[in-house]
Amino acid sequence: MWHQIEQAISAETGMPFKIKEKFPLSAGLSSGNPINTNDQPLNLSFKVSDGNQNYFVKLNSKESLINFQAEAYSLNQLKQLTHIACPEVTAIGISLDRSFLVLDYVAFSKAKPVLWYQLGQQLAQMHQETSHGQFGWQHDNFIGNTIQPNHWSSNWTTFFSEQRIAWQLQLLSEKSILLGNISHIAKICHDALLHHYVTPCLVHGDLWQGNTGFTFEQGMIFDPACYYGDREVDIAMTELFGQFPDDFYHGYQAEYPLDEGYDKRKLVYNFYHILNHANIFGGIYIEQAKATLSRIISTATH
Repeated sequence: MWHQIEQAISAETGMPFKIKEKFPLSAGLSSGNPINTNDQPLNLSFKVSDGNQNYFVKLNSKESLINFQAEAYSLNQLKQLTHIACPEVTAIGISLDRSFLVLDYVAFSKAKPVLWYQLGQQLAQMHQETSHGQFGWQHDNFIGNTIQPNHWSSNWTTFFSEQRIAWQLQLLSEKSILLGNISHIAKICHDALLHHYVTPCLVHGDLWQGNTGFTFEQGMIFDPACYYGDREVDIAMTELFGQFPDDFYHGYQAEYPLDEGYDKRKLVYNFYHILNHANIFGGIYIEQAKATLSRIISTATH
């Protein structure tokens, strides 16, 4: 396996690469939870070095190659279409029993307030790129290890209520977990977004603190679940699992202020991620999903 990784790095960079040092790093999924999900094995992560050049290597089962392909595609799109920093994809491939993704290794340091402010500005600039005319993505990808449908749509409320909320509710129902009538709940979420005008923009799709990092010079984002959607889905998620520092929001608002009614819509947007966690982990997240749905219904009736 490591020989195939050496060969892949050498082929992609045009420079011979032989691993002299290999350091295991903490295992985990793109959702940031080091727990086995959907019967899929964990990513194993390593720093490898030839004494000069360092790389970050993710390993998983052969069946997980499609996950790595989707991640690499999103990273390449972020690199090509935005000015926000993210890891460079070096190589992707498969051995007899493993799939692998190789990224440039980035040494992270403690984040300075000014860099959080700058990251907020950069995300706002990314969200202002609205040349794409539809909602969706070039292919389905993954949120954690859950398939994320991305069929093209010209209607945001329909896209989100059907391909995000109804999809997750259907997956829960297949586990005999029912929050109510799927069509009815999707309609409630659809109506909550109905009068919000949205222009499609590139979103990270899974933007929590565990998917950010900082060098001495800049902030970076990684482990994306990209698609073209409402910019507010990214901001909402930054508030779901431990809010980002205030400097981040100040930077974003200075560049691209949020629209009125965001606080109500973020409940719907974060409902998607809570449902996904309910699908993956069950337990407390099922109760959180029920509580969030109650809040959405209560907000809709006031």
